[in-house]
Amino acid sequence: MKKILLSLFLSNLSLFSLNIGEIPKEIVVENENGGQIDGTAWSSSMIKDKVYVLFYVDPDEKDTNNLFSEALKAKNYSLETYGTIAIVNLSATWLPNFAIESALKKKQESYPNTTYVKDKTKFLVKEWELQDDSSNVLVFNKKGELIYNYAGKLDDGEIQKVLNLIDGNI
Repeated sequence: MKKILLSLFLSNLSLFSLNIGEIPKEIVVENENGGQIDGTAWSSSMIKDKVYVLFYVDPDEKDTNNLFSEALKAKNYSLETYGTIAIVNLSATWLPNFAIESALKKKQESYPNTTYVKDKTKFLVKEWELQDDSSNVLVFNKKGELIYNYAGKLDDGEIQKVLNLIDGNI
């Protein structure tokens, strides 16, 4: 009986967590949970047909992976095969939402090829079990499968590992 209960418990955990090599459960960030800068819903179903790097970031940790962002920029990947998504965890900071949203609008103007999304309720922390109060970096292949997931600051070795992974999947 204990084995059956443990098996059921573990299988339920895998429904919510992100697993390398799998397409994550589809989520839609909209309404009270947030959405894109222009107010429209964002769906994880858009993560396909390109290699995507998704940043899920606490605004207080926005500079944590600047070296990785600069390395990505230097690669100058074709927008036909590569995309970036930045999701901001608005609930992870004491900063007022209006100030963050204003900064995001400016960033969207500066980086028009990045999709910016506001998460007002830690929706991805709950649905995908992403690390709260952190800088998360996720990479998806063209099929939408997760091929990399890291929370925290990427060191030089990790940056090179991720770049190689992206290069190999483009």
